[in-house]
Amino acid sequence: MLTKTDKHFAVLFFLLIVAELVCGSVERLSTWHYITKPSLLIALIFYFNNQSKTLNLKTRIFTLTALGFSLLGDILLMFVDQSQNFFMFGLISFLLAHIFYCYIFLTNRNSKKNPMGLILVLLIYAIGLFYLMKDGLQDLLIPVIIYMLFILLMTVTAFLRYRTPASNSYMLVLVGAILFVVSDSILALNKFYMPFGFASFSIMLTYALAQYFIVLGLLKQP
Repeated sequence: MLTKTDKHFAVLFFLLIVAELVCGSVERLSTWHYITKPSLLIALIFYFNNQSKTLNLKTRIFTLTALGFSLLGDILLMFVDQSQNFFMFGLISFLLAHIFYCYIFLTNRNSKKNPMGLILVLLIYAIGLFYLMKDGLQDLLIPVIIYMLFILLMTVTAFLRYRTPASNSYMLVLVGAILFVVSDSILALNKFYMPFGFASFSIMLTYALAQYFIVLGLLKQP
């Protein structure tokens, strides 16, 4: 159940998403993109920090660290036009964010769950995605493969979390993890396979919602 603070933040975050989508799509507003994009993660960091007093200290610290690396990755990826090194460092930042998310999810693991079915589906999906973009990877072949494995691992660990019937925590985090995969898949196809219209719009929308659902789900964790 959402508290009044949750609802107020949801409205604020929705407005920030709209602002980023507009500034990221309209050329004459592109300068504002350097403010609106990082504002999403900055808002989530403050929201989580203020609302997570009841969570254990390790979960709080690791979640804030994951969000911090995500913010760093967002900032680095804004400068990829200047140098491809920014893309590599951004990839590393998000890789570290996924590692911290994996750890957080595994601390609430349900050992009775069998992830083999999901792993098979994700591997088939990843192989298909890799087949489409492999020719465009060039020097980024190994880093991208490593990144793909970790984001899939993050999704599996989200699936393995303990599910409490009275809480929406499980589904919020799992949906967030899946949206993260969708966002990164669109980014990868657009960069390494074939650019397409509304790619940046789709990437940011799914990414922002992914981070929001993960944060809200962790806050609702019993």
